[in-house]
Amino acid sequence: MRIAFLTAPEGVEQIELTEPWKAAKDAGHEPVLVSTQSGKIQGFDHLAKADTFPVDEVVGETSADAFGGLVLPGGVANPDFLRTDEKAVAFVKDFFTQGRPVAAICHAPWTLVEADVVRGRTLTSWPSLRTDLRNAGATWVDEQVKVCDGGSNVLVTSRKPDDLEAFCATYLAEFAKAAG
Repeated sequence: MRIAFLTAPEGVEQIELTEPWKAAKDAGHEPVLVSTQSGKIQGFDHLAKADTFPVDEVVGETSADAFGGLVLPGGVANPDFLRTDEKAVAFVKDFFTQGRPVAAICHAPWTLVEADVVRGRTLTSWPSLRTDLRNAGATWVDEQVKVCDGGSNVLVTSRKPDDLEAFCATYLAEFAKAAG
């Protein structure tokens, strides 16, 4: 399965990109780094710059049709930037419209709020997003990983880097089920 990993040019929490990416690769999938600009993205370890990663495809030049699923890494600045980019928001929304699985960790659900795809769904996130998610019509729970299949697609969410092991195992299992 080709899996899109959508990030902004800056601000992604590096471990929330690299661990799910490695898990996808180890499971035999093809992770693809998608961003709003070509070139490289800058990873962060909290507020400190970390490594850079080459962008494989650019939002607006690719579509959800090209992927079996979508992973949204967190970091505070990353989803905040993505939710202000109309093409990135449309790209995310397309996965829901097409019924393709989506996984989001930490602050990443901010982009889901902007895409208006959380109404009636149950999910988790970094605790500071609780009110934003509730105001957008979601039910927020404080769980390591939450799988919600009560909508057009499977949505896997997780709270923080400490939850990465469970997040990776769960999103891969759910993406495999969705692929049939």
